[in-house]
This record gives sequence, structure tokens and C-alpha cells, in this order.
Amino acid sequence: MFLVRLVYTSEITEGVTESDIQNILDKARKKNTALHVTGVLLFSRKYFLQCLEGSREQVNKVYHHILNDNRHKDVVLLDYSEVNEREFADWSMGYIPEMEITRPITLKYSESASFEPYSMSGSSAHNLLTSLTKAINVV
Repeated sequence: MFLVRLVYTSEITEGVTESDIQNILDKARKKNTALHVTGVLLFSRKYFLQCLEGSREQVNKVYHHILNDNRHKDVVLLDYSEVNEREFADWSMGYIPEMEITRPITLKYSESASFEPYSMSGSSAHNLLTSLTKAINVV
């Protein structure tokens, strides 16, 4: 079995609330635990940036569910690769809300400190998530 890492971004559809985000996290954590999928989600008021890790079959299953979730629009696959190990193994779905402390780290991997994941490469997006998990307390 191969381990894969998938990084995608999407725009949040209008009307998604903080309670919707909490609901997404709760359901994802339960489902991902059962599927042995790990990862992390960075959320701003406008965008999702997420990394999923696990078996090819299970990661693909989760991603297809996301593609059909009406809370996401303009889903773009930034990176999909085979990996030797998980980087986010501690979280069935870690959560990083965008906050002031994330801005200088975002600047390190993108054109500006403003979080614009559609203008990031897959590698930069992955490195941003890795750096953020080391710099702040991931929930």
C-alpha cells in the first residue's frame, strides 16, 4: 500500500458559518479516524487549504466527498504525491484558523502576507501548513 499526500484549496460558499466549520471538523475527525486519514485544515473567512494523508484509496475517497460538498466551490488540486511518511500523523484533522500570527509565515511561502492559496504552488502550500503546525497550537 502506498501513502499519498493531497493538498487542495477551495473557496467557501456564501452562508457558511463558524458552526458549519465546527461541524465539518467534527465529522471529518470521526470519518478520517475510521479511514486512517490524517491531515490539517487552514481556514480563513474566504478559503480552505487542506492537506490529507493516508492510503491512496482512502484519501481519494475523502477528496471526492469534498468535491461534492456544496460548502466548497472552485476546488483546485495543488499537489498529489506518494510519500514515505505522514507529516500530520498527530491529527485526524488538525485545524488552523487564520490569525495575525499566521501572516508572517504566510508571507514566507507566498506573494504577500494575505492568505491567497490559489496563487500558491502545491509545494509552497504544503510547506506553509507544515510551518504553521510547528509555530502555533493546532486544535
